[in-house]
Amino acid sequence: MTRRFSAQAPAAVVMVRPHAFRSNPDTLSDNAFQQHASAAVASDISVKAFAEVGAMVSQLQDAGVTVHVFEDTGTHAPDSVFPNNWFSTHAGGHIAIYPMAMPSQQRERRWDVIDLLKQHYRVQDVIDYSGLEQDRVYLEGTGAMVLDHIDRVAYVARSNRADPLALERFCTHFNFEPMLFDAVDANGQAVYHTNVLMCIGTGFAMAGFAMISDAQRRQDVRERLMEDGRSLIELTHAQVGEFAGNALELQGTNGRLLAISSRALRALGADQVRVLESHVQLLPLDVPTIELAGGSVRCMLAGIHLKPRPTQRA
Repeated sequence: MTRRFSAQAPAAVVMVRPHAFRSNPDTLSDNAFQQHASAAVASDISVKAFAEVGAMVSQLQDAGVTVHVFEDTGTHAPDSVFPNNWFSTHAGGHIAIYPMAMPSQQRERRWDVIDLLKQHYRVQDVIDYSGLEQDRVYLEGTGAMVLDHIDRVAYVARSNRADPLALERFCTHFNFEPMLFDAVDANGQAVYHTNVLMCIGTGFAMAGFAMISDAQRRQDVRERLMEDGRSLIELTHAQVGEFAGNALELQGTNGRLLAISSRALRALGADQVRVLESHVQLLPLDVPTIELAGGSVRCMLAGIHLKPRPTQRA
């Protein structure tokens, strides 16, 4: 492990703390990771989710990660706890805002987040793709894309939430190479978001490679990820189902760390853990209630790849 800065590992994140968390009924049809919760337990789920986010914020801060927390006190955006889907930030001062598939998800966008980023970081421009929603063209941020910020590659599992037209526009504007593929789970259902399938760190990548349908494309993805000497960790269908691929490398006080759910870490084998520990410090986070909504730790973190503004002296 090293303390040296990596373009792949942001030192700051945005998180949203929900006050009325619930599983989004609009997304049940294509999110195989999501579980339906009855109205009878809704209040209990809301309280537990609130506590899980608060504990996760504290653990990240204790590890030296800067966390900008926003409160969601409304009930109109069930998936607000997953801000990585509606915006992303990029070196050079660039922000992208994305078209979302469901009206309830479109209501997650909030300009106070963008205003805070402009206040605390150097922002040159904001490119807003949300107008594509009128044409039913969607690209749900770093849920739909897993970005290699070092080699400038956007890995994307094709779905109704990742339109090739929107992907091409993003890659042209932000200088990424698109790597598009089809991926299905053990039941043959298309993977709804790439970030439940794949995690890319500075010196490693782990993914459910067997879920990529085409054998040649599967090999292409493996070879592209290994070009800079990354260690590859193969995840099984079952491990992906436990959110093992839904993790994010971050920069902490003592070096790079991997934010990963406790459930996901328990699903990994000893050899896989050893490979990860040769590159990062593991930071397991308990978010079982949040995971009922079909996303885990990585979905909850919008990484900030922007340069901080100098601290103002009084």
